[in-house]
This record gives sequence, C-alpha cells and structure tokens, in this order.
Amino acid sequence: MTQRPPIASGVPETRPESAPESHPLVERYLEHVRVEKRLAMRTVELYALDLHKLEANARQAGVALTEVHNTHMRRWVAQMHGAGRSGRGIALILSGWRGFYTWLGREGLVPANPVQDVRSPKVAKPLPKALSVDEAVQLASYQSADEDDPHLEARDQCITELLYGCGLRIGELVGLDVRASAQARGWVDMDAAEAHVLGKGSKRRSVPVGRQALQALHAWLALRGDWAGEGAAAEGSAGQALFISQRGARLTPQHIRLRLKRRSLKAGLATPVHPHMLRHSFASHVLQSSGDLRAVQELLGHANITTTQVYTRLDFQHLARVYDAAHPRATSAAVAARAASLPAKAVTPAANAKATVKAKLNSKP
Repeated sequence: MTQRPPIASGVPETRPESAPESHPLVERYLEHVRVEKRLAMRTVELYALDLHKLEANARQAGVALTEVHNTHMRRWVAQMHGAGRSGRGIALILSGWRGFYTWLGREGLVPANPVQDVRSPKVAKPLPKALSVDEAVQLASYQSADEDDPHLEARDQCITELLYGCGLRIGELVGLDVRASAQARGWVDMDAAEAHVLGKGSKRRSVPVGRQALQALHAWLALRGDWAGEGAAAEGSAGQALFISQRGARLTPQHIRLRLKRRSLKAGLATPVHPHMLRHSFASHVLQSSGDLRAVQELLGHANITTTQVYTRLDFQHLARVYDAAHPRATSAAVAARAASLPAKAVTPAANAKATVKAKLNSKP
C-alpha cells in the first residue's frame, strides 16, 4: 500500500469532518494500518474518510464491499472527476481503496482487487515550492521592530530557524519537548547540536542544528519560562512542549502556519510562506551546495529516494538560471531543451553527510 504523502499547502480537498459508523471490515483494516503499518494518526483519519466514501458508493450501487467490481470503480472515478475533484485527490482516494482491497485479498475475502488496474486522470506533477537562498536568509534573519511582545518575537524567530535550518515537518516541530524523556516525541540536544524527532511512520531520526538556530533556541528558552506556568494548560505533556502559547499550551500546526505567513509578509517576501515551503527550501539548498542526494534523503527522513529525487529538478532550475544569466550564448529555449535530456544527478555516499550539512548551516550570515 502506498503511504499517503503530506497534505500539500494551498486549498485542501474538501472532506467531511465527521463520518457515520464504519463497516466492521473497514474498522478492522483501519486498526491494521494503525497498529501493524504504524501510519500517522492523520493518515489513518484520511483513509477512514476515503473508505466511508467507498461505503457510501457501494450502498448507492446496491453492492456489498466484498462484491465491488472493476466497473464500479471506473464509474466512481468518472463521477469524482466530473464533480471537479482533482486528479491528485482521486489518486489519493484510489490509493486508500487499493490498500483496503489488497488487505481483503490477503484475508481471503475477495477473489481479486477491483482497484488494481484503475488509474486516476493524469495530472501534471508540480515542483515543490521553495524559496531562493536570499529569500530564505531574509526570512530567517528578519527581526520584527513592531512586535509588542518580545516572547512572540523570540519564539517565532526560533520556529523559523528550526524549520529552515533542520528541514523539519510541522508535525515534528510541534512535537518537540524542552528535554528528552521516555514520553517525548522529540527534543533538541543543544550540547550535540542535534534535533531528535519522530517522523512519519513513527520513525525517529536525528538532524544537525546550525549555529543560528541554536542561538535562536537559547533566546527563546530564556523567555519561555514566563509562559510555561500559565494555567491548567501547562500541565502534563503540554507543560514540556518546546513551543507554547501565551497560555502555556503546546502550539498547534494551524497556529504556526498563521504566524509564519504573517512573519514572511512582514519580512517583505512576495509570497506567503508555509512551513513545508521551508522544508523544501532546506532540501533544495543543501542539494545545490553538496550534490549529495543520499544525504538529503537521510536528513528529510524519506523512506524512498524517489521521493527525494524531485529536488534534483529544483537543482537543475537553479543551474539553468545561472547559465542564462552568465553565458553569452544562453537562451531559455536552449536551457529548456537541455533540461529534458539531462540525466539524473549522480548519487554520492552520505558517510559524512551530517558534518557537511552542519558546516553549511553554521556558515549562514
């Protein structure tokens, strides 16, 4: 089963917030992917919503879930496409359905997978949106002169530095605690200059933390204690959270998205920045500097290197802009033609990946 990728920024697919009680087979499957596959809770929730849609389609067609055929699937894909759902959205739904029927087949409950040969409408694969190096440094270096509360400024500065300097997912960032513990999902070891996070699939990884990010973290921790004891929200795991609100509660992903968007616009960037854009920027800039795709894969926590290879396309865009600006015989058309035939960047060993990246991060002005 293909694991659902992170939800892209922008306008999300419209999905219901709640769903009726599930079919027993659906409940068993969701327990399987949660416990045995160890998928993230948000991924399991999205699979549940997609399978509720499958149940509704089956009820409307008058067939049991175990009696759905390929023709039903093709009809439902056509209906979703006609209703305006994007090709990417349909592909994600089919991925969930395909995994469900693969599991039913292993359980001996269906003779064949009705989704096996069903494909979503083709859709162009957009490149990840990343900032230029200058834009990323401009945002990371920005200090608000009109921020009334120095606690907010220190916290938001630290959040920006860790997102860009470590390439963290937003879920990994909000899961950070002040110190390591058996219950902690993640923490920053300031002595070793490393962040330890719990990523997708409940997989742990360590990433280097640069000098600027450590300085921002020191500044935030010096002020965090003023908020940490506020109210009942500070009790339990929330009290250990690295990034908290004025009431002492752990920050939510939505809160961080809003603060980062506001900060990027105040910093003078033309495009509002979201957390995953800083992750894309981190990956693109490290790849441009090092050329080490395996190292970027390790730092991002990608299970498959094909997921990381999309950044080689961003890397070529950077080289093409340099060529266009510097070569007297350069033309955009020539660069575009050359891009189509350019082989993938060679993969080099990542034995010294963390030391190399840490040096790059520490060299930021």
